[in-house]
Amino acid sequence: MLNKQKIEDLSNKIRDIYQNSPATDFEKNFHALLQGAFTKLELVSREEFDIQADLLRVTREKLHALEARVTELEDVLQKNNK
Repeated sequence: MLNKQKIEDLSNKIRDIYQNSPATDFEKNFHALLQGAFTKLELVSREEFDIQADLLRVTREKLHALEARVTELEDVLQKNNK
């Protein structure tokens, strides 16, 4: 059986090989590519999305209240014109 030291040595050698391989460059380049693509998509954070959704909800509530008020005023105006 392998002892603990041999396993650690093997693990260190694998880590060294990986760090010196083109895989690390590929990983960095791929990460940069994805970041650039996400930036072009103009994605927003969840927090920013929630803020905008709340703002839209409040705006819709105000719009509905204004529509109801306009309807009331139109009814009053029609009654006064009769």
